[in-house]
Amino acid sequence: MDADKQVFGREPDSQFVELAVEVFAMLADATRVRLILALRDGEQSVNHLADIVDKSPAAVSQHLAKLRLAKIVSARQDGQRVFYRLENEHASKLVTDAILQAEHSLGGTPRHHDPQNEATA
Repeated sequence: MDADKQVFGREPDSQFVELAVEVFAMLADATRVRLILALRDGEQSVNHLADIVDKSPAAVSQHLAKLRLAKIVSARQDGQRVFYRLENEHASKLVTDAILQAEHSLGGTPRHHDPQNEATA
């Protein structure tokens, strides 16, 4: 087996497959997906995120705590307020790709494959 492929976990027998499944399980929640989409634009406070996803700050904090344990987001406290940001671009890419894949399930030509919508995809 090629050493580079083994390191990056791109083989079916990679040790990272189980970890990838845990990442997908963490993202298998609509509120968490919405939070990741909201955080694409940068750091946000818990209260602002709660407004964006239309959930209570307490519920959003619980979801963010899980995402933080999974190292998908990180937190910064400023006085009484806590701000969250994406730890890296990978979760955002996963969510974006999942949404693009979901467009395929609607039938017809997905919006992101339509040349007229190319700039917005």
